[in-house]
Amino acid sequence: MSAPLLVEEHDDRMVLRLNRPEVRNAIDRDMVDALHAACAALEAHPRVALVTGTGGTFAAGADIAQLRERRRDDALAGINSGLFDRVHRLPLPVIALVDGYALGGGAELAYACDFRIGTPATRFGNPEPGLGIIAAAGAAWRLKELVGEPLAAEVLLAGRVLDAQECLAARLLTEVVEPEDLEAAGHRLADRITAQAPLAVRLTKAVLHAPRDAHPLLDDVAQAVLFETQDKADRMDAFLARRARKEQR
Repeated sequence: MSAPLLVEEHDDRMVLRLNRPEVRNAIDRDMVDALHAACAALEAHPRVALVTGTGGTFAAGADIAQLRERRRDDALAGINSGLFDRVHRLPLPVIALVDGYALGGGAELAYACDFRIGTPATRFGNPEPGLGIIAAAGAAWRLKELVGEPLAAEVLLAGRVLDAQECLAARLLTEVVEPEDLEAAGHRLADRITAQAPLAVRLTKAVLHAPRDAHPLLDDVAQAVLFETQDKADRMDAFLARRARKEQR
């Protein structure tokens, strides 16, 4: 049996490939466990993460056969919601590379990421009410924050499936590229992120996601930490040196 998640590690990034193509990468407990293990590695050694699917699909939801057997205590355990919250809270940005369908739990995984890049075949939807349940792993509130309440309501309450251009117009996708360029586009974005000061990116993500009443104190504390770093001094010295050279021309 093949691994439900393929992990490719680099010094500054990690590529996670959802790998159940025979069921369109449906998210089952084995994949949840594998994603938790990947999160633990990313927490121990912070890197940018890229999440993608195999077989031309991101993830067409949770595994319905397993979902059918879940009961009250399973819901209260937050099997998927806990994982996706952990993904959202990873120290450095997470980029979802979405080709084909991202439905149900697959969509919620993508919503938990910091960026989403798609292809012309990308489709986002949350069909949970049609199965007698709700989108309980983040979509019911995270999608509203991403695209606004009117559009989120159409997806969550009326079963609307968004195509790539609709997602791009709503800024749910930051870019739409051809399938063969999807991973390269993800790495280009990762290159832009990793060119920044790592601790500054990490603290900016924390401040960005903090509740309103945490500001401005959190901003000031984060800035105080960064003001004392050698990276800040080196980068500002380099900036001033470049400006001086330009002025001498």
